[in-house]
Amino acid sequence: MRLRALLETDALGLRLLGGEDELDRTVRGVMTTDLRDPSRYLSGGELVLTGLAWRRDSDDSEPFVRILASAGVAGLAAGEAELGAIPDDLVQACLRHRLPLFAVNESVAFATITEHVVRQVSGERAGDLAAVVDRHRRLMTSGPAGGGPEVVLDLLGSDLDLRAWVLSPTGRRVAGAGTPLPPEIGAALAGEHLAATRSGRRGPHRAVVRGLTYSLFPIRNTGRGAAPAARDVRESVLSDWLLAVEADAGDWPAARLDLLQGVTQLIAVERDRRDAARTVRRRLAQEVLELVQTGAAPAEIAARLRVAAPVLLPGLGTAPHWQVVVARVEWGEGGTGAPGIEAGPVAQSLLEEILVDPATAGPDSADRIAVAHTGDEAIALVPLPAVPDADEDGAAEDGEAGRAADGAAAGLHADALLSAVRGPLSAGLADDGRLTLGVSAAVHSAEGLRGALEEARHARRVAAARPGRVCAAGHHELASHVLLLPFVPDDVRRAFTARLLDPLRDYDRRHRAELIPTLEAFLDCDGSWTRCAGRLHLHVNTLRYRVGRIEQLTGRDLSRLEDKLDFFLALRMS
Repeated sequence: MRLRALLETDALGLRLLGGEDELDRTVRGVMTTDLRDPSRYLSGGELVLTGLAWRRDSDDSEPFVRILASAGVAGLAAGEAELGAIPDDLVQACLRHRLPLFAVNESVAFATITEHVVRQVSGERAGDLAAVVDRHRRLMTSGPAGGGPEVVLDLLGSDLDLRAWVLSPTGRRVAGAGTPLPPEIGAALAGEHLAATRSGRRGPHRAVVRGLTYSLFPIRNTGRGAAPAARDVRESVLSDWLLAVEADAGDWPAARLDLLQGVTQLIAVERDRRDAARTVRRRLAQEVLELVQTGAAPAEIAARLRVAAPVLLPGLGTAPHWQVVVARVEWGEGGTGAPGIEAGPVAQSLLEEILVDPATAGPDSADRIAVAHTGDEAIALVPLPAVPDADEDGAAEDGEAGRAADGAAAGLHADALLSAVRGPLSAGLADDGRLTLGVSAAVHSAEGLRGALEEARHARRVAAARPGRVCAAGHHELASHVLLLPFVPDDVRRAFTARLLDPLRDYDRRHRAELIPTLEAFLDCDGSWTRCAGRLHLHVNTLRYRVGRIEQLTGRDLSRLEDKLDFFLALRMS
């Protein structure tokens, strides 16, 4: 709005004292102050309201006005309630600095002027931004987005002074303008959003993280074709994006809320466009998976892999290594399932998100991930660029049976995949959902792909036998006793550990003898008296006494391999 419009509003009771030639200045805000130096609170374009309490004598006007002019304020309005007529020294100072000066009648409260300016400025900004949003919506619907969500987020910042970010369901930053959002805050906001959505609350959701208030707006995936109210929330909660705005939307007028809803719809169009781009990669993965599962000839599978490699790794000179990741999402206590919910597409969308490096921002960072789904299971085919080794042609040694050569790039690790997303996903799974994930070793040929798929599936079953809402297991765990422990029945597990460890626990409780920690250290040191005594900071004779007490209480002999193994397994299962 212009200063001239304020002067023409009779209800504001403003009288112009100087600066008639400057009335076309734009007013971007309003601030009331009686500080001698308010510069730290000024950003330019404000109408400054003052009761003149800062003025002690005529010499104070010049520095005060100079500070306002340097800050680029639009104008100054001085109240007549305190001094009556506005001092001439203030009038002259404003004339020298070409700063428009208004007198505010004592019958008019500053709050009245403030409310009018804020309402007008906010309305104009919202109207301008709404027009821009509408224009971008038409562009994104009919043709290339030309900048994507960042353009609109930048407008939110410049026109409405709102900092906003588009986040994935795990809190990864998909888009943002200006200051980056720390990953840990993004994860916390995603967790708050998922928990609120699972509880049935309607957005926007309010969240407070590190003392700052955010409003979280769901971004619905409009490409699914069904109205949100007609779907079970579990079909979308783990795949929809969200718009996080650093503000409390609870105090917003309906017009601003409608504007932000329009922004989410615009971003949803972009989300649908990005999902459509994944269709080719999904189809490639589906074709390879079907060939592998139906026992097709390795040559046929290899041909499909040659087609997939340039799409997933453009410019790659040699055939990559591959890893297989299998994921499953189950709803209902005990994995009983939830009628009417297709878990396969949910797991597919979620696995595509999990496989993106959490430190990578942007919606295109999953371009090298191909995920298919079959039944309730999602299967990812992940290429790993091969690093040349001593072999000039990069081939693996004969007899490797499809395993990656020593020169293979570092692959995916099960625990690392979930480290950054476990918190948000647990909130989205709530008390009736579960995610389990298995990761294969890397293979470099079609012959090894079938084994990698079975390896990933078996690792996922190991993860499913563990407690917790979000669990993963990797191929390295399949060659260890750890593979066997999850499948021991609970009653057998309890009886076995109680028979060996309960006598030691009871003794520790009565005498504070620390027999259990001593046993753990002794086994960890491979039965070495010297190393174990050094680790526990004990004399060797004291250690021998404790080990003797363990053998006496349990009837076992820690010099025998069988008894050592029993104690080791009991400690791992307890």
